[in-house]
Order: sequence, then C-alpha cells, then structure tokens
Amino acid sequence: MPPALPPQLPSGRVPIWFYQPLDLLGIGFIFVLFFGLVMASVKASSKAEMVLNAGGMVASIAFQFVSAGIVTFFVIPRIRPVEWLGLRWPAWRWVFLIAPCSVFAMWLFFGGLQAFGFMEWMESLGVEALQDTVKLLQTSTDPAILGLMAFAAVIAAPLCEEIVFRGYLYPATKKFVGPWAAGICSALVFAAAHGSLAALLPLFVFGCLLVFVYEKTGSLWAPVAVHFCFNGATVLIQMIARYYNLPLDAPL
Repeated sequence: MPPALPPQLPSGRVPIWFYQPLDLLGIGFIFVLFFGLVMASVKASSKAEMVLNAGGMVASIAFQFVSAGIVTFFVIPRIRPVEWLGLRWPAWRWVFLIAPCSVFAMWLFFGGLQAFGFMEWMESLGVEALQDTVKLLQTSTDPAILGLMAFAAVIAAPLCEEIVFRGYLYPATKKFVGPWAAGICSALVFAAAHGSLAALLPLFVFGCLLVFVYEKTGSLWAPVAVHFCFNGATVLIQMIARYYNLPLDAPL
C-alpha cells in the first residue's frame, strides 16, 4: 500500500513529498524523449518529408498515451493517482469559470501578438507560421484524418500532455529547483515538444498558465479542462474558418 499523504507543504498545492533523487532520471527521460521527437520533426520538415496521414496520426496518439502511461507507472508505486494528481477536487465546479477565463486570456495574448506583428516577424525570418496540425485541419478532405486530428487535439493531448508535463515534469522538477524554475522549465519543454518555432512563445505562455492553474487548484482536472477547452475551441474555430475560407493562425 502507498504511504499515507503527509500534511501539505507550504510550497503550493501540488504535492512533491514523494519525489526522490531517482526522479532526476525520469526528468532526464522526458527531456531526451521530447528532444529526440523535436529533432526528428525538424529534420523531416527540412527535407519536406513531414507528411501527416492516418497512420502518422495513430502513431502520434499512441505515443502520447504510452508516454503518459510510462510516467504513471513510474509514480503509482509511491502514491495513489487520486492523491498524486489531486483527482478528488472538492471545488471542481470552479472549472466552469477557470477554463473559459483562461482560454479568453490566451486569446487576448494571441491577439496582442498579432497586433504587434509577431507572426509577420516570424515569417520574415523564414519560419513557417502555421503548424502542420493546423494545416491539416484547414486542408485535409479525409474524414478519418480529420476525426483522428480532432481526437488527438481534444482528448489525447489534454489528458496525456497534462499527466506528463504538469502531473509529473513540473512537480518532480519543483522538488529540486523550486516552483518558479520548474514552471518555466516544464513550460519550455511543453512548448518545444510541439515542434513549431512560431508557436514556441504562445505555447510557452500557455504552459505557464497551465502550471499556474494546477498550482492554485492542486488538481490536474483544472489544467486538463483548460487544455481541453483551448484545443476544442481551436479545432472548432479552424473548421469554421475553413468552411468560410477565413485566414487564421493558432497553435495546437
């Protein structure tokens, strides 16, 4: 049986008492795993080999669930998932306010970047403004690919990425370097893992917001809900933009 949960430490609502020096290997594993993924993505893009098809989408979804599963099985011998991720959240109703307000705040931030010419500046540097996933939503005519893309964005990513980046990487790093450095580190890895230079800054800010929401609530349900609403709204807006032929740029 896992040990009993001790009193909450004064370093925030996200518990870190059960993390050990062995978790430095886990942190390193996540860094190496996603660094390799990003490098493979960059290499494929530079050679114009990045082709998103149904098989690639299934592999991407499987990768997300496998990475979340590895992290989970690494932690659960020490603590039950309910205590680890704060799944028994008494104030869960607040999510209906937290999620839309967080998405609205991100939209304001994206609007500010657009107003200050951020995307034009990135394009002037030769950086592709649109992510491959956004291009897929805008151009694909294959219902299977669109369905897989929607599932990956709205279900797999909010659940699996939150377990890996907020559920494990952030608190494990926090154990050794404190909340501020851990928040920045986990947000950077989260942003870089999406493999888009143009989306690096927006996704870094989004990652910081997700860490903040997690730390303030102590429950992974909150960042999962924010991530779900953000990706769901992005998919919906992209599909509407596609139907009405509207030019939109959004990270996913």
